Amino acid sequence: QVQLAESGGGSVLPGESLTLSCAASGDTNTTPVMGWFRQAAGKEREGVATIVSGGTTSYSDSVKDRFTISQDSSMNTLYLQMNNLRPEDTAMYYCAAVKYPMTPVQALRAITSQSFGYWGRGTQVTVST
Repeated sequence: QVQLAESGGGSVLPGESLTLSCAASGDTNTTPVMGWFRQAAGKEREGVATIVSGGTTSYSDSVKDRFTISQDSSMNTLYLQMNNLRPEDTAMYYCAAVKYPMTPVQALRAITSQSFGYWGRGTQVTVST
């Protein structure tokens, strides 16, 4: 089992930045892929960013060049640096850990299904004037 706990959400103005963190505990060596997905009110889940062991990453087109996913050296904390935030980035953001080896592109879809691994409880990000 893996437990995930997100932090760092909040309310910001358009153009500002936020950094989300996800603390992972438990059998973290069983989850070779980690990532972030989001869900806005009334919309489907969207994979935002993923990272695999070794550091290869993938991003959705909607956040590419604005968001950066990273892990600390212990691999137990996942980050999402979000720059130039837009109102359409408003959503609940979830940390996810995938139990199966896959490419970061494949993982962008996999992390939106809990059958592939574990989710945190989410942290709200609101971008508004």
